[in-house]
Amino acid sequence: MNSESKKNRRAAIAVVLAALVPCGFNAALADSAGRIRPYTANPRYWQYAGAPILLLGGSDDDNLFQWTGQALTEQLDLLVSVGGNCIRNTMSSRDEGNVFPFARVGDSYDLARWNETYWDRLENLLRQTHQRRIVVQIELFDMHDMLQPDLWAANPWNPASNVNYTFADTRLPKQPSRTSYRGGESVGRPHEFFHSVPEINNDAILLGFQRRFVDRVLEQTLRYDHVLYCISNEIHTEYSPEWGWYWAAHLRQRAAEAGKQVEVTEMYWAPELTHRVHRDSLDRPDVYSYFEASQNSVQRGQANWDNLQFVYEYLSERPRPIHHTKIYGADTGPAFAGSDRDATERFWRNIFGGSASSRFHRPPTGLGLGEEARRHIKSMRMLTDAMHVFTCRPHNDLLGERAENEAYCLAEPGKQYAVYFPDGGDVKLNVSLAKRPLQVRWLDIARNDWQESQTVARDGTIELKTPAKGHWAVLLAP
Repeated sequence: MNSESKKNRRAAIAVVLAALVPCGFNAALADSAGRIRPYTANPRYWQYAGAPILLLGGSDDDNLFQWTGQALTEQLDLLVSVGGNCIRNTMSSRDEGNVFPFARVGDSYDLARWNETYWDRLENLLRQTHQRRIVVQIELFDMHDMLQPDLWAANPWNPASNVNYTFADTRLPKQPSRTSYRGGESVGRPHEFFHSVPEINNDAILLGFQRRFVDRVLEQTLRYDHVLYCISNEIHTEYSPEWGWYWAAHLRQRAAEAGKQVEVTEMYWAPELTHRVHRDSLDRPDVYSYFEASQNSVQRGQANWDNLQFVYEYLSERPRPIHHTKIYGADTGPAFAGSDRDATERFWRNIFGGSASSRFHRPPTGLGLGEEARRHIKSMRMLTDAMHVFTCRPHNDLLGERAENEAYCLAEPGKQYAVYFPDGGDVKLNVSLAKRPLQVRWLDIARNDWQESQTVARDGTIELKTPAKGHWAVLLAP
């Protein structure tokens, strides 16, 4: 194709895109007062339907909207039955039985035409979760759909797989450079799909179709009040932050045109939350209204807690919800993810560490919604329903004679105290601000069973010894 032909082709595509990308949304759509947003009394948590809400979850897949028949209904009902109320939903199409958002044309895809089956599946998920008051975190783009050569070869965004543009029209690669990891750092050539925005590659043709896809997601999700947004899954350290910043601004603009406010974050890969890449979120409250800390679940034991507490304190001046939409760890999974026990400990540390959500990752890298996950979700809900967690904060400073990773405290000093023991233990708790005797209730987490309560006098310090080894929590309140 000569230069003149290329120029004419790009001009023709630009005309098509101008017709495809909507100019705005229906501004007459009124925002709901009950829409999920940071809790007005404590913005480290969420409120939904006007009341504070703690998000607990787990599911056996990350893109549940692709599930058909009774499978989705049964999964959501199982989650609700144990007190779960949140799921993660990547807009991904890489598993067997999944469909892509675009219509097929012979052996290719047409990015200018929709595959309505994909969007009907999304609508079904939104409707069913809304009925059950399950909050959905939508992830718009998943890097793993692009980084693996076999998946990229079949992906509609690949110029070789669609009728809309060629490799000459965009900067997309024929073969992606697969990312590797060294010492927690991701190393590899960035995939050009995630550099399309004006501040980086300004790949106008690709960006136009990306915008069209995002706008279609918004067209459906903005009608609901229980949706949170995440730009990408595990954006790696070699990528430019302008990618996420651009899409966050786009989401807010489209929502504003519809008279709505949306909550947006980005998920960075680096497992160490002190890594420079996380500052692109932590230092930009104007861009991201909550912080996604999922990769912290690579950390184990005390390091997992300390990493989270760095972020908790970093956000003290302008608090935001801290999210853990995936918790790694399963005996069946890869070594980096850790064990079943690692996963369950992380689940509890997240909430005791002041986070707004805690959700088990899908198998085999996580516990999903298996029996072990269900036990811990149920016990966490039992504990947090018995206290007012939204007025508490992490308070390990109240614990004495504590060994590393032995116990964790969440408290509103003088009013309520909760202590979590990953595997039994014996610590002292400073309750000097309590003005009345305290009722002590032990929760056997593995059995979802409250032990018989007892009342103790407030004498400044109380010794807490678990009834046995294993996961235990104790609640103390007047």
